[in-house]
This record gives sequence, C-alpha cells and structure tokens, in this order.
Amino acid sequence: MVDHIRIYLEYIEKQRRYSRHTVAAYEDDLRQFHEFLQRHFVQQTISPLSVDQLTVRLFMGDLLEHGLSKKSAARKLSAVRSFMKFLVRQKTIPCNPAMNVVTPKLPKRLPVFLDEPTIERMMTVPDQSTVEGLRDRAILELLYSTGIRLSELIGLDMRDLDLRNETVKVFGKGAKHRIVPFGRKAKEALKEYLARRTELIAPSATAKDRDALFLTAHGKRVYPKGVYLIVNRCISAVSELEKRSPHVLRHTFATHLLNRGADLRAVKELLGHESLSTTQLYTHVTVDRLKRIYTQAHPKA
Repeated sequence: MVDHIRIYLEYIEKQRRYSRHTVAAYEDDLRQFHEFLQRHFVQQTISPLSVDQLTVRLFMGDLLEHGLSKKSAARKLSAVRSFMKFLVRQKTIPCNPAMNVVTPKLPKRLPVFLDEPTIERMMTVPDQSTVEGLRDRAILELLYSTGIRLSELIGLDMRDLDLRNETVKVFGKGAKHRIVPFGRKAKEALKEYLARRTELIAPSATAKDRDALFLTAHGKRVYPKGVYLIVNRCISAVSELEKRSPHVLRHTFATHLLNRGADLRAVKELLGHESLSTTQLYTHVTVDRLKRIYTQAHPKA
C-alpha cells in the first residue's frame, strides 16, 4: 500500500500539477488512512484489494470517534476516494470501495464579506506617502477587483500584468491559466505603486524576485503570511469581522458582482471555479440579503 500511495502522490504532483500544499495534505490524509489499515488488519503489508466499503466506513467512524471535525473527516474521505479512483485506473483494484461511502453532512457556512462602504474605507488605510503603503493599497485593490486567490496574487510576475488592457494573467488551481480583468481604481493603484516599485528592489535580489509584481521591503517576492497581515490589518481598521483574511476579499468580490446583477457563469469563470455549484454558494448570500431588506422594508413582512 505504501508504494501505491507514493506513486499516487507523484502522479498528482507531476501530472495533475497540484500545489505542494495540496500534495502535503493528501500525503497526511493517506498516511493516516494507512495507519488505520495497519490497526484494522493487524499487519504491516496491506494489499489494496483488501480494502472494501466497510473498511472505509470504519475509517470514517474511527476519525469521528476520535473527535475529528466533520469537515476534516470529509476531506480525508475525499483523499481516499481520489486515491482509490487512481488505483482503479491503474487496474490495481476492480472498483472504488470509497465511492458510495456517505460524506459527513457539513453545516452550511455562508461566505463572509464586506459591504461596499467598508471596502471604500479599507482602501484608505494604507499610508499613500510610502512605497510600502502604495504596494499595500495596490494589493487590496487588485484582490477586490479580480477576486484572485492569495496564491495567485503571490505568483504574479510583472509580465502577467497588462495595464493597457486592464487584465492580469493568473496561474490558478490545477495548473490552469486564466485572464482576469480589473477595474479603474485597481489600475490607478497599480500605476502609483509601479512608479515607485524600483525602490523595493534590493541590489542582491535574484532574477526571480526582480520579476515579481509585488515585493517586500527587503526586495523579495511577497509571501502568504506577509499579505495576510496586510489584509488583516486593513480590514481590522474598518470592520469588526472575526475573519480578516485575503479570502474575505475574494468572497466580497463575488458577492458584490452578484448583488449588482452579474451572471453566475461569468462569476464562475472569473473566480476560476471548476464547478458552478461552488460559485452558487454566493447566491445564498445575496438571497439572504434580499430577505433581510424585504423583512425590514415590507409593511406585512
């Protein structure tokens, strides 16, 4: 089983081009599954043919009994399903024993977002007199104007930005590129930042760092925690939201577009979602908002 897991992890990394974070998560999930199988079968060497639907169900039960959240258990089941599907394609096993195992029902959590006036106030938080402040504002404007993921923002190079056409080329999940437009305010913020960007380039900077669109004060490509802290600080200055991550701006982007009548399929393409059902989560937010407005405004609500 260990060799099959190793081959599968190499497959999703090199052929499916999953991110290293995703590969690491799958590796951890499958390691835990293998440890369970060793306890279940009381032997070190386990054949994939020994795993049936009951075994996978017992694994899920074991996870929940040990206090794992339903969300985490569902993710581990997804990893096992994907691994077993791979083994079916490799003709190692005849069918996927995890296919019909019921996924734990998750509580529906609606995306957290900022309203439009709050977004406007947030954009004024960075200090416009410094190059770092101009960079921070450009990051905020681009995240809100495009809805791109944190990893996509960090990976942007200078060549990916087309100011004339107001578009940016992003490298998204599944190693797929997409072109995303951005608005006038994001363009203005980017132009102001780019006018002073060279101040952040360190003499010892590598070519890879010099190519990066957004740089740290030390001339390196911005990194996840650094961007998270920028966004967290700016949201904290204008909102009482508990969640203050860059993903909140992605949620806000999608929600504001749908509130103003954007087509759901167009929003799906802009966000880089594989499935329309993922994007439909944002329609619940807009419907809830309409219900609140109706309740407040209608005399017989």
